[in-house]
Amino acid sequence: MAQKVAVLGTGKIGEALLSGMIRGGWAPADLLVTARRQERADELRARYGVTPVSNLEAAKTADTLILTVKPQDMAALLVELAPYVPADRLVISGAAGIPTSFYEERLAAGTPVVRVMTNTPALVDEAMSVISAGSHATPEHVAHAEEIFGSVGKTLRVPESQQDACTALSGSGPAYFFYLVEAMTDAGILLGLPRDKAHDLIVQSAIGAATMLRDSGEHPVRLRENVTSPAGTTINAIRELENHGVRAALIAALEAARDRSRELASGTKD
Repeated sequence: MAQKVAVLGTGKIGEALLSGMIRGGWAPADLLVTARRQERADELRARYGVTPVSNLEAAKTADTLILTVKPQDMAALLVELAPYVPADRLVISGAAGIPTSFYEERLAAGTPVVRVMTNTPALVDEAMSVISAGSHATPEHVAHAEEIFGSVGKTLRVPESQQDACTALSGSGPAYFFYLVEAMTDAGILLGLPRDKAHDLIVQSAIGAATMLRDSGEHPVRLRENVTSPAGTTINAIRELENHGVRAALIAALEAARDRSRELASGTKD
């Protein structure tokens, strides 16, 4: 933890990571940040005691660079950084869809790169971060990435070939749950409940269901069956979900997210 770590492009996820690292034992003096706006840099310094620097200063001085800029901005950032990043510098990418080879081709030969797909529950220390090693990254590099991202939730190692699928499932996953809660809240209003009461009922049900999935060890089918009594209310609702193709729609949605992740990797842009 005595190593210098720099977060480049410190937006919401980058800030959540900083906050978690500090709670996990990193000294603010060992954490560097970059931001486009000076006001944002000053805000991060005041809030966490970290040191704002330029991208070039971060490349020259940090032992680990965490790149959290948007995918469409990554190529320009690498052009800026490449002359100043030595081959022993660990580079961690948090950009969706961009393979480790993209970085390896633009940085010094042999630069270790680790690809991480995290998600917005990092803001509440409940992230799911999926980690893959590039061709020059050692197990020690991957362990270091796990230590960093483990400060804001769980981590999982996967082959890089599975990253696009993980992006579709967990990277974008929170949005699907928010969408479902939004739809269920509207249904609650239609059924005669005030919005705030419908919201509270659904959110607590979601928390309870997620906790049971995590802690019970039961298959989700078994947990659903435990709620679904013969000729009861739940089975009637599930019949309507099946009639409207909700399961098929979810599968198609995840395939679309995976395909978009692949398009980002190939440089396709809207």
